[in-house]
Amino acid sequence: MRSSVTSPLDAILAPWAERLRQRLDAPLLVRWSGGGGLRLSQSDADPRVIVDVRDAAGAAALLAPSLDNLGRAYVEGHIDVTGTASDIMDVAHRLAEAGDAGDGQPGWMQRIAHKVASAVSHTRATDRQAIQYHYDVSNAFYAEWLDPAMVYSCAYFEQGDETLAQAQTKKIDHILTKIRLQPGQSLLDIGCGWGALALRAAQQFGARCVGITLSQNQFDLASERVRAAGLQDRIDIRLQDYRDVKGPFDRITSVGMFEHVGLKNLNAYFRIIRNLLAPGGWAMNHGITSTDADNGETSHGGGRFIDQYVFPQGELPHIGTVLTAMQEGGLEPFDIENLRRHYARTLQCWSDAFETRAERLKSMVAGKSWRIWRMYLVGSQWAFEHDEIALFQVLCRRAGAAAASLPWSRRWIYDGGHRATAPDRPA
Repeated sequence: MRSSVTSPLDAILAPWAERLRQRLDAPLLVRWSGGGGLRLSQSDADPRVIVDVRDAAGAAALLAPSLDNLGRAYVEGHIDVTGTASDIMDVAHRLAEAGDAGDGQPGWMQRIAHKVASAVSHTRATDRQAIQYHYDVSNAFYAEWLDPAMVYSCAYFEQGDETLAQAQTKKIDHILTKIRLQPGQSLLDIGCGWGALALRAAQQFGARCVGITLSQNQFDLASERVRAAGLQDRIDIRLQDYRDVKGPFDRITSVGMFEHVGLKNLNAYFRIIRNLLAPGGWAMNHGITSTDADNGETSHGGGRFIDQYVFPQGELPHIGTVLTAMQEGGLEPFDIENLRRHYARTLQCWSDAFETRAERLKSMVAGKSWRIWRMYLVGSQWAFEHDEIALFQVLCRRAGAAAASLPWSRRWIYDGGHRATAPDRPA
């Protein structure tokens, strides 16, 4: 259905719009700078999403509407979009699906290109640059939409009705309880963020903690928080690469960090954790995984957008790849939990807060950065909701231990409280 005002571009794009309208019936109005517009809905209902095309590059993105093309056009200002973040993402996926001649998955040439790129990436220098690109926006920026403790990873909604702050505290306790953390034990937190897990481990579990990060901003604020809590004698925050840490440690956690390691480095990454882990110790890897068995990117170009604008060099392995690499690295998986639903809810909380504080956030970063983060949060929520990516917690120990050293059940995770229910035995 045409809008009341027309422009020369309407006639050019009318066949395209008609084909999409028949396939989509989307609540979308596309407008051009000349004043014309085309509806992609078969009804007279008001559109929930309005796309204003600013130039030829914006029009080209609509004619080839992969998620990376649409996202790039939005971020670079070739199109403006009006609507709620969830409606925008829903329409974007519907456009991408309608415009995809295949199954939405990267073809064999893209897979080969991805493997070649992976083979030459992830040096110490590029890893540091990638971490700083994502995390060093500003601490104040993150504080606007994260919980008060600034936990930037999947929360744990045990009952489903917790606030985000409550769910983040429960997530940290869930992890520390899983690893059977005891008073006086040493804990290494790889990718410690702004220090929330280390602070909780020292304050509530009596641990001695080392937290490492490659982000200068995270290091500065985490160190400040440790000093404010008077825990300098129990927590050591370091600006350090995990490959440079010396052990051993009784317990090791890695929360939301291994996504930056790279597929080719997974075996070595887990081997380092194994070598840093004391005999009889426990380690936890908490991270995002692909649901593609071949470790492929998310559908319709979404992964390419994330790689270009959000997580340079980020790679998501399938859980099968994770477990294989973990075993090859000398670790035995003991407990595996899928928290996909929890991350979808976490991202919904973040995205809602981001939208609520939109004007303030726009004043804190460039308009391009605001658009990137807006689409990243709601797009990631969509991906978790629709089983394109997942979040797994994998509890593990050094491989080769006697069977008698393993717990009979996992009951302590839910009934054991802060203390392990039985003493650990050395491997």
